[in-house]
Amino acid sequence: MSNTLAYLLDGKIYINLTNMCTNDCIFCLRNDKDDVVGQTLWLDSENSTANDVIQQFENLYAKNQSNEVIFCGYGEPMMKLELLKEVSKHIKTAHPTVKIRVNTNGHANFIYKRNVVPELKGLVDEFSISLNGENESEYNELSKPKFEGAYTEMKNFTKACRDEGISTVMSVVEGYKGRHINLDRCEQIANTLGAKFRVREWIQNGY
Repeated sequence: MSNTLAYLLDGKIYINLTNMCTNDCIFCLRNDKDDVVGQTLWLDSENSTANDVIQQFENLYAKNQSNEVIFCGYGEPMMKLELLKEVSKHIKTAHPTVKIRVNTNGHANFIYKRNVVPELKGLVDEFSISLNGENESEYNELSKPKFEGAYTEMKNFTKACRDEGISTVMSVVEGYKGRHINLDRCEQIANTLGAKFRVREWIQNGY
């Protein structure tokens, strides 16, 4: 176990807020290993404060002045919404040129029973949302969500992001154990929702 709240990957700073997630994706890296490029991401506590995260972020930023910060770790970052907002406010105040991206499964509005996207306007520059499948059946098979209607919730969240004018990308993981996704259909879904589309190649051994 560890308490790695900020880590480096490909020259960018990533922020790891929680182990919790509303999905249990079959291709998730955490199913196979405990680290990303040697940095252990399983947290030993869910009680970290914004100051804890900011301290680790600033220590990394002093050595590696990344122009982009990504909220992405072993759990769903939006499950720590208030923490994410507080850390983002610090980054935008202290380092206004840094772009903030949140990699999410798009379930936040279901979790909080309200549209939380307006609260993040001006803090988050881009959402990257996991589409994962061309229909609900495929999504459920690959993402293994822990509640009913997760696919629809994810698409509704995407639309909410676009309605706020926040840059939005939908992504799929391609090539998991030889499995192929209908990329044309998934791109069409993303475009219909007003989002860009990105294919993430499955990396067998992770990072």
